[in-house]
Parts: sequence; structure tokens; C-alpha cells
Amino acid sequence: MSDPRDNASQRQELEAIAREAMRDNGLEPDFPAAARQQLSRLVPSAADGLRDLRLLPWSSIDNDDSRDLDQIEVCAGDGDSKSTVLVAIADVDALVAKDSALDAHAGTNTTSVYTPAVIFPMLPLELSTDRTSLNEREDRPAIVLEMTLDPDGALLASDVYVALVRNQARLTYSAVAAWLDGTGPAPDAIHKVPDLERQLRLQDRLAGRLKARREAEGALDFERSELHPVVDDRGVRELETDKPNRAKELIENLMVSANGVCARFLSARGFPSIRRVVRSPERWPRIVDLASRYGAKLPSEASAPALQQFLEARRAAAPDDFADLSLSIIKLLGRGEYIAERPDEPSLHFALAAASYTHSTAPNRRFPDLITQRLLKAAIAGRAAPYSLPELKVLAEHCTKQEDAANKVERLTKKAAAALWLSDRIGQQFDAVVTGAGPKGTWVRLTGVPVEGRLDRGFEGLDVGDRVRVRLTSTDPHRGFIDFSSVSATGPATRR
Repeated sequence: MSDPRDNASQRQELEAIAREAMRDNGLEPDFPAAARQQLSRLVPSAADGLRDLRLLPWSSIDNDDSRDLDQIEVCAGDGDSKSTVLVAIADVDALVAKDSALDAHAGTNTTSVYTPAVIFPMLPLELSTDRTSLNEREDRPAIVLEMTLDPDGALLASDVYVALVRNQARLTYSAVAAWLDGTGPAPDAIHKVPDLERQLRLQDRLAGRLKARREAEGALDFERSELHPVVDDRGVRELETDKPNRAKELIENLMVSANGVCARFLSARGFPSIRRVVRSPERWPRIVDLASRYGAKLPSEASAPALQQFLEARRAAAPDDFADLSLSIIKLLGRGEYIAERPDEPSLHFALAAASYTHSTAPNRRFPDLITQRLLKAAIAGRAAPYSLPELKVLAEHCTKQEDAANKVERLTKKAAAALWLSDRIGQQFDAVVTGAGPKGTWVRLTGVPVEGRLDRGFEGLDVGDRVRVRLTSTDPHRGFIDFSSVSATGPATRR
């Protein structure tokens, strides 16, 4: 185990752990020579004949350190009558041809993998952060998803087409959220780009209406927080928590609606597609039991609207505890997966209450989105589908498998960073909530800092959502192990 004071070696150790984990989970940490050779021969794609939308006040809103900009947005209207939302998605297929060497590598990993010390991009950075990224003040071909909304956020009409766009302002979640909340200054771009302030505020209003409408139909609204280890040349400097904010919710709600538009566009043209689903939860009885501890009664059959009503009530009654409850419910819902469907087979995404939903808005870093983009472009042009339904079924299964593998790598490396950070805290006690309980072990996440570890002693009788006081007993950064023992259990999370 590394000495926690030997910070100079921690970054190198974390990168070595990440590379080994990539290989162990069937992922390629490096681009093959053939992909690099293809990259060196790429020529710019032609933009002739594309609808020219470059003068619209497009903007991107993303993480502070994001460089792979997949989508930009713009709104029009007054918000009191009909309004229009345009979402432009980077045309990655224009440079990454189907069945090429670059496509083969992207199809192997199927996703970018983000670890604390190193990122393994699905596409070379020369593409994903430059030539196929919707960078500020750069002309780019894009797939535009157009949505016309009524004042209540209902979709009146939609269209999908190819256009030439230009990102007028690269914005960040943190800056936009602070400005919208009135806790920070306006981003500099607002003073430089005409009409940007008005249409950003309109985006916020329309996204809020879309969210409210989805929740009324049963979409689940959680509070998600993710561990974000800060690693620099000094090693693991801090464990931060990525939390939701108003700007993130704005983009999330626009993207959810855009993904639904893509699925329905393909279905209307008789195209099969890859859908994103979360099936009806197998552990619904445990969710029912968890809700009953709060005095709430859920139906015996899984119901997203009933669960959302319970979540809304708990957020209002105990906002400080809502993140832990959200985590427990998310764990009990189970994972999302990709499936291939015929156009006449709507598939339910339980958490989003959506009957037709695909992934389409991040083709620089998710392979299913690139597949969907190729299907959309073929449908727009009136060509035959570039993938058959049997091919899509194989691809969907593979993408689910590789997404699971990438999640394992990201969890392991985050836990490795957390283990390094916690290595000099052996014996300290923490409050925690149980996040997993089964034959393979019982898992807890600390309250305040989203660090997960295994409960190796005192786990008898505990289940997901229970609260427990734990003592840190050992860490093993290379294996990503953080072990705790139970000091005292307070039982279900409601007993506080």
C-alpha cells in the first residue's frame, strides 16, 4: 500500500490502476495503430447545402473542464405562447465512418471512461475535443432536433434535420447556475452575445416546464451526488462531491426531451433503433417497505407516479436527508440498459416515465448515440437503415456490457483515490447508509462524502436504506478496497 504522504507517486499509481482495470474489464486503454493512421488521413467534411443556422445565439453549458462539446442549445419565443427549442448535436459520423478503424475502437469500448488520474476517450482527442466538438466560434455540421412547445411544456411538433451551426458562447454549469440563482455574476458571454441573456432565461423557463410535465406523468426526480476525487501532481488533494444544480437540470431536461424526439422520429419512418430503458424494479417490495417506514403507502405493483409523489413529499419534509434516500431508491431500481426495438414496439424507461427513449445527444463519448446518429441521418436522407434489427440487438447487448465494464473501472479508480485519501484515517468513525446488501456483501456510503466501502463486520440484518455508524478498518488502493465495521446500527433510515 502506498504511503499516503508519498503524494508524488499517487497520480502515477492511479493511472496504472486505471490502465490495468481497463484491460481486466475488456476495454482498450489505447487507440490501435490503424485508428491513428485513419486519423492522420481524415479530411474536413463538406458543409455544402446545409441549412445555415450559424447566426442564432447558440450556447453550450457543460462542466468547467469539459472539452468534448456534444450539444448546443437555443430557444425562441416569449414563453407565453408557443416556443421553440433547438438542440444541435455534433455530427461525429461526418468524420468517423461506419466500420472504419476509428469506429471499430469506439465500438469496442462504446464509451469514454473517466477516471481521477486519466481519461480514456472513445474517440481521439483530436476529434472529440476539436474537429467533432461544437467548440466556441467554430462552424460545425450538426443534427438539429427542433421542438415546438405550448405554454405548459407539451410537445406540439418536432423535426430533425442537418444544419451548419456555430457555438456563440461556451458556458459552464457552475457559472450559469450561480447567475440563475442570483448568487453569482452573469457569465461574460452574456455581455458579448446579442440576445443570449433572454434566450438563456427562456431555456430555464422551458426546461422547468418540461420537468414539471414529466414529473406529473411519473418521471422520478432524484438528488444525485457523485464522488469527484481531485488529483494533481501533488496526488489526491481532496474528495469533492458533484451535486445537481439549476444549470445541470436545465440541460438534463432539454436532453431528455430531445432523446424522445429522436426515438419517435425513427419510429415514424419505420426504422428500428436502440432504446435506453430502466425496467420495472425487481426490488419494488423493498421500496414499498422503505416508504412505509416514513408512513407512506405505495401500491404492491410498481408505480412510477406513486413513487414520485413519495419522493416529492420526502424532499419537502426532510431535504437534508433526501440525497441518501435518493441513493437508496436508485440502487433498488436497478441499472439502465440498451435494447433494440422495432418501430412499433415502445419500451418503457421506468425512471423517466417514457415509452420511447434513446440516447442521441453525446456521440463523441457514447457509441449508442453515434449509432442513433447514423440512423437519423439515413432517415433524413431517405436512405435505408444502416443497421438491421438483428445487428442492433447484438450492438445493444454489447453496449450494455461495456457500459457496465466502464462503470466498474470508474468505481474502482474513484475508490482507489478515496482509499489513498483515507489511508491515514484508519480507526475513525463515520455515519453511513447501506447502499447494497446481498450474497456478495453489504455496502455502505458515508454521509457527507460519497465514499462507498464494504461492511465486513456487523452487517447482519441490514438492508438498503438502513443507517449505520461505521469504523474504517482498512484500505487497499490498488484493489479499490475500503472496509468498515459496524459500530452501531440505527436500522432503517427513518429512525433518526
